[in-house]
Amino acid sequence: MTSIIKRELRSHSKASERYIDVEFCYPNAQNYATSIPLKYRRTGTDIPDDGIDTYLAKVHQDVHPMKRTKWEEEQKSFWKTKPNALVTKPFFDALVKNYEWCCVSCALPKNSNPARRIQDLKEFGYTLATVNRYCSTCKKPTTHYMLVPLARGGIMGYETWTLAMRTRIIKLLGSFDAYEAKKAPKEELLPDHKFPEIRWDKNTKRDSLESLSDDDITRDFQLLSNQRNQQKREVCRNCYQTGERGTIYGITFFYNGGILWDAKLPQNGKDAEHGCKGCGWYDIKAWRNALLERLKT
Repeated sequence: MTSIIKRELRSHSKASERYIDVEFCYPNAQNYATSIPLKYRRTGTDIPDDGIDTYLAKVHQDVHPMKRTKWEEEQKSFWKTKPNALVTKPFFDALVKNYEWCCVSCALPKNSNPARRIQDLKEFGYTLATVNRYCSTCKKPTTHYMLVPLARGGIMGYETWTLAMRTRIIKLLGSFDAYEAKKAPKEELLPDHKFPEIRWDKNTKRDSLESLSDDDITRDFQLLSNQRNQQKREVCRNCYQTGERGTIYGITFFYNGGILWDAKLPQNGKDAEHGCKGCGWYDIKAWRNALLERLKT
C-alpha cells in the first residue's frame, strides 16, 4: 500500500508560503489528509523539488495519529507558560479538534482580527496551512486554516526562546524600542531578529539561544512593538518577492547599498544577510546613527 499520496502543489503568495496537499496512509490507523508546508519561513522550511519525497517521508512519521496524544500533552504544558494568551488559545483549541480545514468565518472563534490570532500561533512555532476554498456552511469561498501537529518550530527548527531568554534579551537591550528610539515597558516589546526569517535557510537557525553571549544578542536582535514587528515582516516579504529594499519613516536612505537588492548575493542563507545591511529595518539604531552622521556633513 502506498503510504503517501501526493495531491496538489499550492502557493500562498502573500505569506511567501508553499504547500503540498497529501494523504498519509497508515497500516493501523486512519488515513490523514493534510497540507504540508514546503516553504514556511516561520520554521525555516524551504524544501526544493528534489527533496520533497524525503521530507514527506519524515513528516509522515512525525504526524502519525498514534503520536497525537503525546503531542497534545506537550502543548498543554506549553500553554501553561502563556497565561495571558486568552484570545489566541481558543483558536488553537478549535484547530486541534479534528486537524481538518477550519473556516475562518464559521469554525473559528469570532474575533475582530482573526489573522492576528493565526499569526500569534505561527509566532509560537506552530505550523499552519492556509487555503481559500468553498465553505459548505457559509455557502461561499472563505479562508481556511489547518494546524499540522508537528513539533513547535517545525522539523527544520525555527528559533524559539524561553520566557527567561526573552526576558534576558529585553533587559540586555535596555527595553529600548528601536523604532521609537526610546525606552518602553517590557511587556510591549518583542525581540526581533535583525536578519529576517524569510531569508533564512536550514543552516541559519541555531539549535539553542540559551548559550548566546551578550555580544551575540546585541548583534542579532533589536526590540520592537508587535505592530512594528508586523510592519517590518511585510517590508521584508516585499523585498524578498520584488527585489526592492524597504524604506523606513518614508526616507529613502541606505548606509550600505541602494534601493535594489544586490543581485550578486544569494536570496537565502547567512550570506544573504549582507544584502540586508544598510536597510533601515535591518538595524534601525545603526541606520538612524548613519543618517545623523550624513546630516552633519
